[in-house]
Amino acid sequence: MPYLIAYLLIINAMGLLFMHMDKEKARKNKWRISENTLLTIAALGGSVGSLWGMYLFRHKTRHLKFTLGIPAILALQLVACVILISI
Repeated sequence: MPYLIAYLLIINAMGLLFMHMDKEKARKNKWRISENTLLTIAALGGSVGSLWGMYLFRHKTRHLKFTLGIPAILALQLVACVILISI
C-alpha cells in the first residue's frame, strides 16, 4: 500500500508538472509535450494532477479531448478503485 500511495503522488505530480511545462512551452513557441503524453500520464493514474493542472494553468481547457477525456479517465479510475476495494 505505501508503494501505491507513493506511485500515485509521483504520477499526479508529473501530471501537474507536465501541464505547467507544456503551457510555458506554448507561451514561448517552443517544442511542446505531445497530447498523447499528457493523456497517457492521466491514464496511468495522474488524472487528478492533470485535471488540476489544466485549470490551474488554464491549459488545454478549450480542447474537448482534455475537458471530457481527463474527467472520464478519472471517473473510470474511481470506478475501478471501488470495484477493487469491494472484491
